[in-house]
Amino acid sequence: MTTVLVIGATGKTGRAVTRALASQEVDVRAAVRSTEAGKRAYAAGARSISVVDLESGVGLDEALAGVDAVYHLAPNVHPDEVGIAERVAAAAERAGLSRFVFHSVLHPDEASMPHHLRKAEAEKVIRDHLPGVTVLRPAAYHQNLVDAAASGQLTVPYSLDAPFTNVDLADVAQVAVTVLTRIGHEGLTYDLAGPEVLSVRDLARVATDVLGRPVQAIRVDVAEWVAGPGATLSAQARDDLLAMFASYDRGGLVGDPSTLRRLLGHEPGTWAQVLAHP
Repeated sequence: MTTVLVIGATGKTGRAVTRALASQEVDVRAAVRSTEAGKRAYAAGARSISVVDLESGVGLDEALAGVDAVYHLAPNVHPDEVGIAERVAAAAERAGLSRFVFHSVLHPDEASMPHHLRKAEAEKVIRDHLPGVTVLRPAAYHQNLVDAAASGQLTVPYSLDAPFTNVDLADVAQVAVTVLTRIGHEGLTYDLAGPEVLSVRDLARVATDVLGRPVQAIRVDVAEWVAGPGATLSAQARDDLLAMFASYDRGGLVGDPSTLRRLLGHEPGTWAQVLAHP
């Protein structure tokens, strides 16, 4: 049986990848911050956990022992994304692993977004250690907005008319399974964008139709966001997201869906489909 170490297994993406792998009878080992956090990984289908400190690298060698492949997802907008990538890739190189998948982001070279640039640098660091790394670059997920749509309000601190090609997280997880368990993807980079170009205003309109009740698109002032949700974040994370909002104002985040369609072998999930079957 193939054993895959999923780093970042307790977050939204990690749990989705773990569930998708477990559904294909892949043995998932989850790298977690604590045994308590590991409960979420077990619930998603992990068969074992390894406690790892990504900021120091403690536990990485033990977590990698005996696995066949790695799926590496760093904590969201982490300031030491590049350092984490260096520690994980070096440990994978020491372990002699040839199959390594890095979860990056759509348009990592977008200079207006610092956290995207850290993803780009992390890609380079990993390739230095592991030239055969497969890089996935997903767009933002539909799932990020499902709860907001259900509440009746899509509230964002950027333009309601900026275009996005959001992607179904289930499709990203399916691609992850493919590149982790099948040959032919070594050294390749895949953009994973959804099949529709929709603004937040469009998303609200579609949600109104699918849910059968009004869903509003509301833009809040950036200062209001800073005083509200942004107040709970570190200064660095808050600044990263403010830069992202400004970038979205200028042009949204749009990618080509053809690669995702080819990798899936079927049409990617739409916003309406995700809303109808969350």
